[in-house]
Amino acid sequence: MALIEKKIKYDLQFLFLIVFSLTTLGLIFIYSSSSVYALEKFGSANFFLKKQFLFLIPAFIGFLFFAIFPFQLIKKYSPFFFIGSLILTASTLIPFLGLKLHGSSRWLLGSSFQPSELLKFFLIIYMGFFLEKKQKRIRSFWHSYLPFLLILSITFLILLKQPDFGAVVTIFITSVLLLFVAEFKLKYLILTILAALPIGFFLIFSKSYRLNRILIFLNPWQDPQGRGFQIIQSLIAIGSGGLWGIGVSNSKQKFFYLPMQHTDFIFSIIAEETGFVGSCLIILLYFLFCYFGLKIALQLDNPFAFFTTLGFVILISLQATINLMVTSGLLPTKGLGLPFVSYGGSSLVCFFCMIGLISNFVRQKNF
Repeated sequence: MALIEKKIKYDLQFLFLIVFSLTTLGLIFIYSSSSVYALEKFGSANFFLKKQFLFLIPAFIGFLFFAIFPFQLIKKYSPFFFIGSLILTASTLIPFLGLKLHGSSRWLLGSSFQPSELLKFFLIIYMGFFLEKKQKRIRSFWHSYLPFLLILSITFLILLKQPDFGAVVTIFITSVLLLFVAEFKLKYLILTILAALPIGFFLIFSKSYRLNRILIFLNPWQDPQGRGFQIIQSLIAIGSGGLWGIGVSNSKQKFFYLPMQHTDFIFSIIAEETGFVGSCLIILLYFLFCYFGLKIALQLDNPFAFFTTLGFVILISLQATINLMVTSGLLPTKGLGLPFVSYGGSSLVCFFCMIGLISNFVRQKNF
């Protein structure tokens, strides 16, 4: 028993080291990718770096809170936390409360806070609570599966109204994987996926900008100066890096060629400046994050801790995978940042809270 506890603590230490490495690399490349844009727009090359440093303060506080606070209470009140985050996310749709940027109402007015990130966090905690509670009734469609679908449907409706299609995709895939692991009937999952496909096609074809993203993804060179500009510039950045890169802070694409270079497309700048070697390092770190995260989840005895940890690991790994594929031209643009690396306070705080709660589970193993 002592050997097992020692092993899981080692795995947690490796997870901390990976998160620290990704966050440190994020700070370096947020400065490197945004310095020219920040100097031009705000008169300070350090503008975004300073803000990201400031975001680390609430992120670390959130980490400590969820690492120390009794997780039994978090589990007990998880439905209320989830409902609260759902209402907060819905409030961004109210004209005098929500702030609209880049065509989406994802922020609360007067702040850079993005409630949908909080919603992801508390939704997964609620999933852990729900799956533990329904473990003995997972074969029941009416008492287990249908209520879960209704909860997800309400969440997706609010996110699509913002709109935040990327969050819907990541939450849907994470949910299906959690339900599969929880051993819900396979026919329920297959029917859900089959039902989701026409809905997904309808959502894509009902909005011209989503359809254009698909068309541009298939052939960005049909409109190289317009809708295909961003992905083409991203591919140029990645290709320019070669094997070793052109050197940190020497990016040419950050000179107003590549839009969103310090947020959704920060990996393109990393690839340009550190080359194939640096890109492989980033991919390796996310692979190791997934590996050690899954190892920790499998060693947790409590169903709530297991499902919640598994959900966090899947969500973060999935978001990283989608971001890397988008910047490489392997998926249409989704508006998802690179976890722990991209600039953004709300996501950084919530990711650190996830790691804090995982460490709480490890600390109180065998409860």
